[in-house]
Amino acid sequence: MGLHKKKTEQDIFEILPQAIAAFKKSMIAPFLGEGRDKYINDRPPLRGELFTEEQLKQHARVICKNHELISDHPSEQLLKRLAENERILLEVHEKLTNVVGDNERIVPAAEWLLDNFYLIEEQIYIGKKHFPKGYSRGLPQLAKGESAGLPRVYDMAVEIISHSDGQINLSNLTSFITAYQTNTFLKIGELWALPIMLRLALLENLRRISIQIFIDITYKSLANEWADKLISTAETNAKNLVLIIADMARSEPPMESSFVAELTRRLLEKGNRLSLPVNWIEQQLAEHGFTTEDLIQQENQKQAADQVSISNSISSLRFLGSTDWREFVENTSIVEQVLKEDINGIYSGMDFYTRDQYRHAIEKIAKRSDLSEQAVAIMAIEAAKTNAAGNDDARLSHVGYYLVGKGLQKMQKQVRVKSSKIESCRKITRRFPLFVYIGSIILLTSFFSWTLTVKANNDGLHSWKLLLLVMVCFFAASQLAVSVVNWLSTLLV
Repeated sequence: MGLHKKKTEQDIFEILPQAIAAFKKSMIAPFLGEGRDKYINDRPPLRGELFTEEQLKQHARVICKNHELISDHPSEQLLKRLAENERILLEVHEKLTNVVGDNERIVPAAEWLLDNFYLIEEQIYIGKKHFPKGYSRGLPQLAKGESAGLPRVYDMAVEIISHSDGQINLSNLTSFITAYQTNTFLKIGELWALPIMLRLALLENLRRISIQIFIDITYKSLANEWADKLISTAETNAKNLVLIIADMARSEPPMESSFVAELTRRLLEKGNRLSLPVNWIEQQLAEHGFTTEDLIQQENQKQAADQVSISNSISSLRFLGSTDWREFVENTSIVEQVLKEDINGIYSGMDFYTRDQYRHAIEKIAKRSDLSEQAVAIMAIEAAKTNAAGNDDARLSHVGYYLVGKGLQKMQKQVRVKSSKIESCRKITRRFPLFVYIGSIILLTSFFSWTLTVKANNDGLHSWKLLLLVMVCFFAASQLAVSVVNWLSTLLV
């Protein structure tokens, strides 16, 4: 009898299919609903090797050399990604809430996510508000790599988060940006965009972790279903236990750490009565070089890592909202360092908004020329220093004269600014405002009056009646012309 039982167990293990470690779509699909393919194929959390501040600086120099920028045809992908992140985070939050409502146990990382979800929703709103359509197209984008088609500064944000496990502070951030600029200088717009890029990357990281958390919860729920069946069968009809194991094997359960750890825990609580399914699990894992102890330890480590990543990411979102980024931009901007060379330190003594106006003027000039922002700033400083010697007009020795004053036109000619048709119209309007305004009204009035007069003449109206109509049309058309010109003037200004 004992030999027959041993032979039966051996036959069962031979016919049971090997459990696969890959994620099974059919297993988790009912829990994820629409968009499950995106859940299944989602990338792992942003969690690379943890770097010290010095290692981060070295890494910044390395990625700087590897970054290759797109020369034309920039794309817009981040807004779509933000909307997708919002949708998935809201969906996972709803599912986790339902799990808690059913009095099921959740991991600490899931508790962090639920307790701080109000902050995540707030950061998503801020991201939408400060990231208008087309914004990323104005930033230098990468031509290759995992972040191809995305802004360079977004890839930098991802790298910082990956190698700090989501823990961002002003010290490591400033060190990273400063080290990156040892070879290539970032534009002013990129420095101002860094906070929003960090916010988007942190939301991306939270989305990836939340998906992983929910998948683990789904695996645990599946493990509990099989544990309930096995325990119930063992207590009521032990002879059918083999059939339940066979059913479980045919369903190809995911031999992931969350599934194995939960199922093993439930079975071991019942003692030796469930040694057969425990032995089956051990055999399946042994074929891949693992033991249940290995996967239980792996699951504990993963839960701890997820909790740390969630807490760091949420703390970093709070950091982004409480930091004054004006000081950060000025401390890391190469343009700011050049402008501080202004004679007599006048620039440094100005308030922030005036200094920012100067920097934006340089940014605008550089965008419409072939020179970098640093080169434009240097030219403005050199022009101020050159005109300072032997000149009684103190304005000519100040850098602002060539950025926002009367010297701007001369600076634009020197750097060969490329003006658009709209900008050319604006220049003419500013130079001859009264002539352009009145001339436009007269021109439109004449056009409208002439059109009506030709129509009346063709319909047979002549002599003094036609003259009277011309006078009436002129006054009536002038009102329309004034309205049109005022509307166009508003658009130009």
